[in-house]
Amino acid sequence: MLQTVSKSRSDTHGKFIWCELITSDTSAAGKFYASVIGWNVRELGMADMPSYFLFEMGEGDNCPGIGGMMHFPPELEGKMPPNWTGYVAVDDVDETARDFVSLGGRIQRDREDIPGVGRFAVVADPHGAVLCIMTPIPPANPPRQLGPADPGNLGWCELMAGNGEEAFEFYGSVFGWAKDHDMDMGERGVYRIFAYDGHPGRAIGGMMTKPDTEPAPCWSYYFNVAAIDAAIERITAGGGSVVFGPMQVPGGSWIVQATDPQGAFFCLVAPKRS
Repeated sequence: MLQTVSKSRSDTHGKFIWCELITSDTSAAGKFYASVIGWNVRELGMADMPSYFLFEMGEGDNCPGIGGMMHFPPELEGKMPPNWTGYVAVDDVDETARDFVSLGGRIQRDREDIPGVGRFAVVADPHGAVLCIMTPIPPANPPRQLGPADPGNLGWCELMAGNGEEAFEFYGSVFGWAKDHDMDMGERGVYRIFAYDGHPGRAIGGMMTKPDTEPAPCWSYYFNVAAIDAAIERITAGGGSVVFGPMQVPGGSWIVQATDPQGAFFCLVAPKRS
């Protein structure tokens, strides 16, 4: 049985706060997501660092940031496909990284400071699913906040786990996630809805044991759009491909899973089909 980590945490510990795209073509990818999701793409000038682009809803200094984008660093070029990675807020990156290791996970990229932004690390759970953890520096002028279901925002995070029960126990220990409820998926098993801050009702995602057809455990990220059929038209018009869907899920929302023109996998969720 997994050893648990018991400690006092803030109400933001364990919350997904950012999504980052690493891609082979930032210009083309930026235009694609601006069209499909409606993000504004803005280059962030950072001294002595590679170009970094922000995905924002709206324009101006106070607009909400959803995520970021960068070109593959030289050491990763050609070694993996373009991909999205989520960032989870934690109270102390160093402590949480140690928790990952002590509970069977590993550190993929060691802890590092981003001046004016925060401290982060890239970590993997015991079955190999990768995400980032970050202790952000509170901004001097906090941006306007989007609601959980607002268009453009991150709407859902999903783990196809090596083992669903073990994964939930692991993440519950390091992030304080709590079970919201389970959905019986028949032969596919149980899909567990989880909530952050230990409070059922603050559901932010789901997880289950991956099917044998999935090559490896991984996280997927669903971004909100107004209607799924129109979004699919924008995906195909922009050179992307639909992998699965559209499909209506319990609760009435519609989803689609897709790849962008460079090959990064992403998902969309909408309250209606058309």
